Amino acid sequence: MRGSAIDPTSAPGGRRTRRAAGGIAAAALLLPLLGAAPSPSATGSATGGLQRAFASAAAAYHVPQSVLLAVSYLQSRWDTHAGAPSVTGGYGPMHLTDARTALTAVPHHGEGTEDARGDSARPALRPEPPVPDASALPARLETLPTAAGLTGIPAAGLRTDPAANVAGGAALLAAAQQKLGRPLSSDPADWYGAVARFSGAADTATAAAYANDVYDVLRTGAKRTTDDGQVVALAARPGLAADTAQLKRAGLAPAAEDGTECPAAVSCTWVPAPYEEFGDDYGNHDLGDRPASQSIKYIVIHDTEGAWDGVLDLIKDPTYVSWNYTIRSTDGLIAQHVKAKDVAWHAGNWYVNAKSIGIEHEGFLAAPDAWYTEAMYRSSARLVRYLSARYGIPLDRQHILGHDNVPGPTAATVPGMHTDPGPYWDWRHYFELLDHPFGRAGRAKGGLVTILPDYARNQPVYTGCTTAGEPCAAHGSSEVRLYSDHDENSALIKDIGLGTAPTTGVNDVSSRVSTGQQYAVADRWAGWTAIWYLGQKAWFRNPGGQPTAVAAAGRVITPKAGLTSIPVYGRAYPERAAYPADVPAQAVSPLPYTIPAGQRYVVGDELPGEYYYAVTFTADSHRVVTGEDLYYQIQYGHRVAYVRAADVDVRPSA
Repeated sequence: MRGSAIDPTSAPGGRRTRRAAGGIAAAALLLPLLGAAPSPSATGSATGGLQRAFASAAAAYHVPQSVLLAVSYLQSRWDTHAGAPSVTGGYGPMHLTDARTALTAVPHHGEGTEDARGDSARPALRPEPPVPDASALPARLETLPTAAGLTGIPAAGLRTDPAANVAGGAALLAAAQQKLGRPLSSDPADWYGAVARFSGAADTATAAAYANDVYDVLRTGAKRTTDDGQVVALAARPGLAADTAQLKRAGLAPAAEDGTECPAAVSCTWVPAPYEEFGDDYGNHDLGDRPASQSIKYIVIHDTEGAWDGVLDLIKDPTYVSWNYTIRSTDGLIAQHVKAKDVAWHAGNWYVNAKSIGIEHEGFLAAPDAWYTEAMYRSSARLVRYLSARYGIPLDRQHILGHDNVPGPTAATVPGMHTDPGPYWDWRHYFELLDHPFGRAGRAKGGLVTILPDYARNQPVYTGCTTAGEPCAAHGSSEVRLYSDHDENSALIKDIGLGTAPTTGVNDVSSRVSTGQQYAVADRWAGWTAIWYLGQKAWFRNPGGQPTAVAAAGRVITPKAGLTSIPVYGRAYPERAAYPADVPAQAVSPLPYTIPAGQRYVVGDELPGEYYYAVTFTADSHRVVTGEDLYYQIQYGHRVAYVRAADVDVRPSA
């Protein structure tokens, strides 16, 4: 799909899902009904607010309110998502799972295809996975029905009423605590084992990673306005030390020792992508020797457009494409598939593939309320921080790219490039978790802006989430729309490489900028800012009272004096003279774009021309060709691009 590194027909259910989803304890782990414990009313959220619902449920089931709040924060950041299910079938602030009910609630839309290997020398094969069938779902470990039994609240109430949902989560936590033979203590430190079991994880590493995140939230505290406008707060307990020894008595399987490349603070498992030869072809990645042979410059963020089990089935198919890691929405479990030294086929651009690591996240671009969980965001951020430190990858939006920021390698490929993770991925929150938050970084006249809308309040209209042309539900977004003039009634900015008129479609990135991206200021007008974008002046609303961008400064490129315009490239390949006789020279093909004289674009990196030659199964013929030509990576439109250093001057933005 345009929104995924995975095949356009990947469906929301993927293939059959075999384990519990939703980050909550399996039904078999829970005690029967808790007896006389009172249940909060299904109208509690309306009469007392969500904060009061947490207090009421905590008192009713003798769970520390702080533990209940912290678990819910990791599940949903206290959002209700208007009763819509997550990608793994979870509902409400506590993410209680009911996947059979949820299966048909998540929309899926295939749109376009892409050769994820991104190398015209040998397109990757892409089989179509089956569409899920609700009648074929296997029995699942689901927590919402169990919570209904524990509380006496009907399942429909647990799905749609936040107070009832919180009560269900409290009952599940209390039952897990009693199952472990622990008292219903008022001390949050005594609940580590129950929190670990609440994750639904089958192994100690995954359960511990989840519980550690919950206790990190307890220590740091949190406060935010939820998606239905309620303020919820959790006071910080910086000195809180959990009784982690409880995990030994939780009856979980030990973590596997499998040589994965992951930080110690996350749960990681090895699910290898096959490197196999079949007929005259092979798949589904290439052997390499990174970073010794070539540097790793990028991490590419994807969403799966499919559910966990179906996605893992695909990665095991040698005739399919590959990526390095997948992260599960339920609990943040990471599966590694391709070692960092090798080159996965994930980005649709061979140059970027050879210079990057691809991370898939379980989710759907066009279903903002089939939400990315806080557990997944945090696990992903830890992985990215680890990879950044290990391979020297800068933590900025020039090097941490969405798949939607990867350029087409040639003019013909531009229309088919993917658009995930899309406008609903929360880049602002993600970079806060990376410990590299965006903010003002220069004087007002620094010459650049960093795109930085308030995610929750920034709600541009998108269409096509469920029905082509129909508006998507109002929702927070990381992206800001661009116009041809300082007027929302003016035409949207057009991307000539797409060959179509711009739209507000959720997959149409032609007239959008994304949080963290930086652009050179071209003009200003009464609450509007213009930037240089795709070779033209593009305007966006940027009112002083509610800015969507902040001042920045840095380096920019501009065409050399005397040149009326310069070409733009989708890959930084060496000059012809750099290739040895046994490696075919690759064309240095410009994209259908130019940079006219006088325009300025932000420099993201300086790179030598480089090509990784790998078209055979045996790795002995693989070569890295490095040229004398230098390139600058720039932020050109929604996607990055490259210009030859010989064509440009570099200067301070101010």
